[in-house]
Amino acid sequence: MSSNVIFFGWNRSVPGRERMSAEHFQAFGEYLEAQQRKGVIQSFEPVFLDPHGGDLNGFFLIRGESAKLDGLVGSQEWTTHTVRAMLHLDKAGTVRGAAGELIGQRMDTWIKQIPAK
Repeated sequence: MSSNVIFFGWNRSVPGRERMSAEHFQAFGEYLEAQQRKGVIQSFEPVFLDPHGGDLNGFFLIRGESAKLDGLVGSQEWTTHTVRAMLHLDKAGTVRGAAGELIGQRMDTWIKQIPAK
């Protein structure tokens, strides 16, 4: 199944590691900017959620072609960033997904799986 987005989210900085989180946030943004310039990704957007009592408080939404995103998440650079994030972020995680033009394709697949009455 094809996906065209990566969702990298987190809850909060681990207490005492806030400075590390701020520095890594800057470095990760620079990394994604470089990937965009190289054509590996189409775009990215960091999002901070307003306080709401939940355990998702921020994320990066990264858009690109499925095969190129496969290469991105399979790279040593990506692995280094995600391992680094695990050292200073609570509940950090990566999820692949579909958006934009792939939504229709996903809905068609879903509808075909609904049992007939």
